[in-house]
Amino acid sequence: MLGKIEHLGIAVKNLEEAEKRYTQLLGVPPYKRETVESEHVITSFFMAGPNKIELLQATAPESAIAKFIEKRGEGIHHVAYEVEDIVAEMERLRQQGFTLLNEAPKHGADDKLICFVHPRDAHGALVELCQSI
Repeated sequence: MLGKIEHLGIAVKNLEEAEKRYTQLLGVPPYKRETVESEHVITSFFMAGPNKIELLQATAPESAIAKFIEKRGEGIHHVAYEVEDIVAEMERLRQQGFTLLNEAPKHGADDKLICFVHPRDAHGALVELCQSI
C-alpha cells in the first residue's frame, strides 16, 4: 500500500537559478544536492514544513528530465509515495495491471530505492515509489 507523499519532483532547466528562487519561495535553503548518474540528473532537496520538494536538472540530453522539459517545459514531473516494501508494492501493482517502468527497484536520490509507474496508468501523473534504504 502506498504511504504518504514522500516528495514532489519538479523538472528545471537551471538548478542554480531554481534553487535561488525556491529558497526565496520557501524561506529555507536546500538541505541536500546530489547527482544520480543512472538517471542523468542533479537533484536538490528542500523541506517545506513536513514536505519535501525535489528539483531535478538533466545532465544529459537522453535524460528523462531533459525529454520531459523538451516536451512539456519546466514543472511538476512526478509525485513520489513512500512504501515500506518496494518489491511487494511493485508486485501488487503488477497484479493490478499497472505498467512499471523498472523491472526491479533501483537506487535513487536521498538514500532511496525507487520505481516508477507509467503515467498512462495514473491518469497522466508519473508516480514514483520510494523506500528508504
